[in-house]
Amino acid sequence: MSYATDSSDGDLPNPLPATFLRGGTSKGIFLNKAVLPSDHSQWNSIFLRIMGSPDPEYGRQLNGMGGGVSSLSKIMIIASPTEEQKAQGIDVEYTFAQVGIRDTSVDYSGNCGNLSSMIGVYAIDEGICNPGQQDGLTTVRCFNTNTQKIIDTTFPVNEAGTPVLDLPQATVAGVPGKASKIVLDFVNPGGARTGKLLPSGNPTDLLDISQHHLKISPRKVKASLVDATNPTVFVDYGELDGFLPMKDYINGKSPATEDVGLVLETIRQEGAKAMGLDPSAQAQPKIAILRAPHTTDDMSQNVNIVAHALSMGVLHKAIPMTVGLCLGVSSSIEGTIAWNIIRGASSATSINRDPDLIRIRHPGGLVDVGAEFGDDGEVKSAKVIRTGRRLMKGAVWH
Repeated sequence: MSYATDSSDGDLPNPLPATFLRGGTSKGIFLNKAVLPSDHSQWNSIFLRIMGSPDPEYGRQLNGMGGGVSSLSKIMIIASPTEEQKAQGIDVEYTFAQVGIRDTSVDYSGNCGNLSSMIGVYAIDEGICNPGQQDGLTTVRCFNTNTQKIIDTTFPVNEAGTPVLDLPQATVAGVPGKASKIVLDFVNPGGARTGKLLPSGNPTDLLDISQHHLKISPRKVKASLVDATNPTVFVDYGELDGFLPMKDYINGKSPATEDVGLVLETIRQEGAKAMGLDPSAQAQPKIAILRAPHTTDDMSQNVNIVAHALSMGVLHKAIPMTVGLCLGVSSSIEGTIAWNIIRGASSATSINRDPDLIRIRHPGGLVDVGAEFGDDGEVKSAKVIRTGRRLMKGAVWH
């Protein structure tokens, strides 16, 4: 098959070889780093055109592969490991790009947990690595350049070593049907962005939002600032509900969506400052609203905590997986908002069958996440189960 080419980027081919994959509750374009310019400053314009951004008027990205929401506006760039990385047992290196929808932002400040689940599959499919197998499973060790962290992905393969994704083993809330189980293990995830599990040194901080021009009285708000897999600002629904129309906000009613959204963004930015991060970067840190289980379904399904996360300023339809993993870690840190909510709710709901996991209810359903801590108090691992699917392989115009 031949394609018309566009020479606007010099010798860069147009279209570019690409694969379109679902990982967890996200979809994205996967590109081999070798087909991209060696000058990374040229990447942003390419990624924006691939996704159909900016789309300031409609926000639908109809001119590209994006889907008008943050979970569908993502790009993964995959490369062979360096010799030094190979010596450390790393099979593949990758970089994540969160592409803006209405604007020209391309954010590399964090990682995507959902799409990370398909890095190993892509690497084997493209011949980047061949890690072998045992008992029908393989583990691909991935190095994420955004966070400088290692993530192991374990999934089924056939006798030829090809990833098998259609076994009826696991479900993911928000995704129809069953598929093969992909175990995602973030190794030593603490301090992914800031270098510290608790960047401020405290399990809970008081953030002063008085100096901002908001439609509320001057006040300070409690927040837990935790950096594991990705930095996240956690706030308490109960506290916010005391001075904000939180029910209307969660249900998407105006004007609460705008008024509460502005307060949450202010809290997120103040949290970013306290974490030593750039408050103007929309993708990092994330912010999530935590609440104790409170419905009959919560009790019957052994929910430990309810979470509503925001991504790029908008309530997420599920939960960004790195936020879920960060919440799993936070729940094991004494004094955090998550710790206090879960222990306060434990008498009202059954503890999850696995004491090493917490069950989170989010807008898309349920997810179980776990964290393992060492004797020194440092988090050694954060795990979650995902599924994925190959959607298309070919070429993408930019």
